[in-house]
Amino acid sequence: MKISLKVFGLVLGPVSFFLISQLSYLDTLSPQAWDVLGVGAWMVIWWVTEATPIAVAALLPIVIFPILGVFDLSQATAPYASPIIFLFMGGFFLALGLEEHGLHKRIALNLVKLTGTSANGIIFGFMLATGFLSMWISNTASTIMMLPIAGTVIHLIKQTIDDKKGLDLFSVSLMLGIAYSANIGGMATIIGTPPNVVFVGYAEELLNIEIDFSKWMLIGIPISSILLLITYFFLTKVLYRNNLGKMSSVTELIDAEVNKLGRMGKEEKMVATIFGLTASMWIFKLPINNLIGHSVLNDTATAMIGGILMFAIPVNLKKGKGLVPWEATKRLPWGILLLFGGGMTLAKAMETTGLIQIIANLVAENPMSSILVYLILISSMLFLTELMSNVALATIYIPVVIGIANGLGMNPLLLSIPVAMAASCAFMMPISTPPNAIVFSSGHIRMKQMIKTGFALNLISVAVLLVAAFTIIEWVFG
Repeated sequence: MKISLKVFGLVLGPVSFFLISQLSYLDTLSPQAWDVLGVGAWMVIWWVTEATPIAVAALLPIVIFPILGVFDLSQATAPYASPIIFLFMGGFFLALGLEEHGLHKRIALNLVKLTGTSANGIIFGFMLATGFLSMWISNTASTIMMLPIAGTVIHLIKQTIDDKKGLDLFSVSLMLGIAYSANIGGMATIIGTPPNVVFVGYAEELLNIEIDFSKWMLIGIPISSILLLITYFFLTKVLYRNNLGKMSSVTELIDAEVNKLGRMGKEEKMVATIFGLTASMWIFKLPINNLIGHSVLNDTATAMIGGILMFAIPVNLKKGKGLVPWEATKRLPWGILLLFGGGMTLAKAMETTGLIQIIANLVAENPMSSILVYLILISSMLFLTELMSNVALATIYIPVVIGIANGLGMNPLLLSIPVAMAASCAFMMPISTPPNAIVFSSGHIRMKQMIKTGFALNLISVAVLLVAAFTIIEWVFG
């Protein structure tokens, strides 16, 4: 009888915990540290094998840590209500407003119009639009929205040109460009992708360093912009040169799509205003607080103000209907918030029981050059995330990186940032990220093409993040 991987993982998780916890007779770690290591192994096995939903595995610390005496119940549950979780929740609510009234589609179509009528200009327009949207809404939502428009463009071109090879190359570039820009765009803001949120939470929890929205954008926007431009150049000029000229019919199609949206309605204008004000408060938080004289604004409160307004502002006074109905929240990935909480509880337990310090001590016994450390950690994060959830990987990997940095006498913040960003650079496999899977399912890309292109871009991403670590990241956070 064959046993599925999920069932195998379901059993292996608690068995691994039991076996590791029995090593407490060894003096290497304290008994509680062995217990925490066992719980970590249990969670990782359930995450990797998907024995349970990822969010369910993230709830294990609430049950296990109080039983083991690592934390009491209030300590075990506190990280699940961390301010960084409410920052991400507020971001969810803002994204719902954009999607509910189609403002994200209007923004995307107008960005596509900006980049001209040539074949490569159209590809860049789609990448620019997808990348910008992914800064604010989930990369899955931005990909799902852009894909049917891209499919219509490909179908239209197929009817107007005879160059089949050129069309195939254009199609591959366009589809891969959408997937990759969705992944890259999320790197630009804290709320753009879950690994960013995981890192910012750990920075506050383990390092007592608060990273605000605007400061992250100082590194996020340049790094994601450079990666986006390199990806565009690599797709259109190196691997998939299509040699197609101007395409006025595509411009007409985009214009028609914009016209279908009509003029901005009252609700759409309200959403745009709330979104604009929220983004402005994030970006200009420090000047506003300095003007007032004390810290009135913080990133979490700003996100929740914007999110609450999406539900509270009525668009129909008689019915009391808000901009976003609560029913729309069914579309939100609530499990991600539980994953953040479980990861931060595990990290806090690793710190409290001395596990992170032990990692630091072990690394200190085997010093190596800082460039080699960056290279190994960035590369391992990037290629491992091809095989498992980048959120789960970031959750277990970043505390280890912090321990390694402490052991080598390096700045843990400077080492952790490029490693966290590497979690968003999974370009090789359809299973790596939802955008990759969505685009691959379109039928325009072969597995060999995605692996070949993705592997090259993975190497390029390692190089970009390595350079960024010693330049812009150090300038901003050093």
